[in-house]
Amino acid sequence: MRIAVVGSGYVGLVAGACFADVGTDVVCVDVDEAKLEKLRRGEVPFFEPRLDDLVKRNHPDRLRFSSDLADSIAGRKAVFVAVGTPPNEDGSADLQHVLKVAEDVAKCATNDLALVMKSTVPVGTNKKVRAVVQQHAKHQIDVVSNPEFLKEGDAVNDFLKPDRIVIGADSEAAFDTLTRLYAPFNRQINRIHRMSPESAEIVKYAANALLATKISFMNEIARLCDVVGADAESVRLAVGSDERIGLQFLYPGLGFGGSCFPKDLRALVHTAAELGVPMGVAEAATRANEAPVKDLLAHMEKDLGGLAGKTVAVWGLAFKPRTDDVREAPALKLIEHLINKGAKVRATDPQARETAVVRLKEAGLAEKVAIFADSYETCRGADALVVATEWNQFRSPDFDRIRELMRGRHVFDGRNCLVPASVADAGLAYRGMGRPTKG
Repeated sequence: MRIAVVGSGYVGLVAGACFADVGTDVVCVDVDEAKLEKLRRGEVPFFEPRLDDLVKRNHPDRLRFSSDLADSIAGRKAVFVAVGTPPNEDGSADLQHVLKVAEDVAKCATNDLALVMKSTVPVGTNKKVRAVVQQHAKHQIDVVSNPEFLKEGDAVNDFLKPDRIVIGADSEAAFDTLTRLYAPFNRQINRIHRMSPESAEIVKYAANALLATKISFMNEIARLCDVVGADAESVRLAVGSDERIGLQFLYPGLGFGGSCFPKDLRALVHTAAELGVPMGVAEAATRANEAPVKDLLAHMEKDLGGLAGKTVAVWGLAFKPRTDDVREAPALKLIEHLINKGAKVRATDPQARETAVVRLKEAGLAEKVAIFADSYETCRGADALVVATEWNQFRSPDFDRIRELMRGRHVFDGRNCLVPASVADAGLAYRGMGRPTKG
């Protein structure tokens, strides 16, 4: 089959490369010529495990990159829309790029095709896209809702081995096209869930809201544990052993970030409010997500006797491990608060140093944060160390070496990924999120 994917960010590039890897002829379309040139050289412009190998393996035979939309969609059976839907100031999703692509595809199409909404869009977008298409199309264009469920850091595996494939299609022809296209990923059991476009649009937001709510709820339980002297880790393991609940996303920490959860929860709340439906749980999960960073700051101020003039080493800048994405990263929120309170910051991350510098420059903070490639050097002269992202290499470091390099002795485990006894045995003081202090 021959398809086009409009947008070569996380979603579009992963989808295009994975489809190409099973033999589909794919053209990825983007307006950024600099990005396209990098991709033609086999350089992925962001970090996502395994993605660079897929791009190099399939380009240029089954995977090509172009800025010419009309040429790219000619003769294609399906065109996927994977452009950004950034939040407006009121929290609503900005659909201008989605609607512009729909208009351009409708005007340029030379044959019947399925226009597949891969971007995360609020319920009702399919109808808006159909209205645009009907206004401009000269051929039959069926609009399909096919939300993505990709975790940054494991997106390739999520696409190749999906939990579910959601297809919101009214058209039998379009559904048949998508079924055949996804057949290589759907062989062991039928993972396809066919539903209305409206249902498909809600699925993605509902899933993200539920996962975010688990995170926020566990963080509130951790706060309670902290006050009464209980151990959130013990509580988490016992609660998660209930198969109705499970352990996934039941980890206390500094809260959620990234390009999906914060944006999607705000968009869900806004869309529901416009329709007269209150989303109290989703709103509460968003509000609760602001607390963990502030709680940790309060502990740091108490344990360090204030933050003014103190030097804090921060391990981790990405919002989660295995990505260089720092959008709404708790680590950057923490750093901003530390600087505002007069602290000096030394920071590191295995992949997100460059992307963090860009964000810090935008916030006017880049000159106030020293970025290091080596995690141990980051600790030199620090009064405290904060683990803000749970990268594997941060889980079991040489605490004796850290103790020698640091001026102070406080270790704040913002992700509960360290072994408290190992920290204390090195003569350091451990404090986690909802865990008893040690050392």
